[in-house]
Amino acid sequence: MNMILEILALIFAILVLVVGIIGCVVPVLPGPVLSFASLLIVSLPGGFTLYRPRLLVILGVLALISQFLDNIFPVLASKKAGAGKGGTWGSVAGMLLGMIFFPPLGVFIGAFAGAFLGEILFNKENENPLKAALGVFTGTLLGILFKLSVSGVIAVYLIIGIRQLF
Repeated sequence: MNMILEILALIFAILVLVVGIIGCVVPVLPGPVLSFASLLIVSLPGGFTLYRPRLLVILGVLALISQFLDNIFPVLASKKAGAGKGGTWGSVAGMLLGMIFFPPLGVFIGAFAGAFLGEILFNKENENPLKAALGVFTGTLLGILFKLSVSGVIAVYLIIGIRQLF
């Protein structure tokens, strides 16, 4: 019975990890937090003895920090580049539309195009909407890369944990 629970937890943990990695690019899913949840799921049947508590705390904090910074990077980069709210919100809308209509690169292209259009349409006093769009795009890309890095480290630990189980 315990082996069946471990296998079910393993399958569910892998699915949650995959969704977490997708969530690093898809703005509506908390990617690193879901990736971290995969470690908790695979640990559950063994009473959380698979990973040291310190490791789980560190990875959990990193997951939360990366999720938080994903919201901060685009704002900071857009402010530095002179973008307004139109560029920032345009980037988010473009990312969502790009993800739906042109996956997987549409996320990046959509973020840039949305920021550029947002600046042109809603921030007409900006004399350099391209610079602002590049700022928003850079911040968005930094957030995605940081989330992917954290989720990648979590994925490695999940694999290590799976190898210990079997």
